[in-house]
Amino acid sequence: MPELPEVETTRRGIAPHLIGRNVTGVTLRRPDLRWPIPPEISELLPGQRILDVERRAKYLLLHTKVGSALLHLGMTGVLRVLPPDALVGKHDHVDIALEPTRAEGPRVLRFTDARRFGCLLWQPPGETHELLASLGPEPLTDDFDGDLLWRLSRGRTAAVKLFLMDNAIVVGVGNIYASEALFAAGIDPRKPAGSVSRARYARLAAEVKRILAWAIERGGTTLRDFINPDGAPGYFFRELQVYGREGEPCRICGTPIRQVVLGQRSTFWCPKCQK
Repeated sequence: MPELPEVETTRRGIAPHLIGRNVTGVTLRRPDLRWPIPPEISELLPGQRILDVERRAKYLLLHTKVGSALLHLGMTGVLRVLPPDALVGKHDHVDIALEPTRAEGPRVLRFTDARRFGCLLWQPPGETHELLASLGPEPLTDDFDGDLLWRLSRGRTAAVKLFLMDNAIVVGVGNIYASEALFAAGIDPRKPAGSVSRARYARLAAEVKRILAWAIERGGTTLRDFINPDGAPGYFFRELQVYGREGEPCRICGTPIRQVVLGQRSTFWCPKCQK
């Protein structure tokens, strides 16, 4: 599933083509994705100027004066900006048509999703969609730090990795990047969240910020179906320290990387470097 760096990479890729342009039409080739596509997408979005493209957690919002289109890529979703006559594939479910500009002719924002676990919903102006209402802070902002993790973890017996992946604590730290940040911070992912010290949480928060920021610059991590909006793969996968490396030697100490399932997600760690 695309994680925060992949979604942010998508936002950065499509935003320059969308911001300031009017929507001239919407083509829905099916009435639903994960959930039914609300009528506002077809009835209100055409004729509106896209004022901004925002990422909140793993969601993207196309803001207009009358409301915002809310998108999630699911497991296999891809957004691309294409000429309107681009060949339509089997899994190309939505086209949002954009007016021509001086720099380029007419374009469409095409939403492709083979497994249809993504979504296209609507957020009225001045409201927060229910999917966004209970989310924690963004990890790359000042609202997220070690003190927050330490304070919210007190009394918690769940594994620290599951705690870190809880979107009510902090958004967007998915399976890959949680594993990598815990390795960089030297923390065993199985350790009870409430037993991690304030000092170790300070280091963990710093590593989350560093790794996510670096992954964004590297274009995300390509796993299975994900590619960037320009069709190029992300390159952070070449720098993974533990994720997906069960049995391979740790790049720091040479100890074989281990794997365990936590919360139905594969978790990788070095038993020597992470205590």
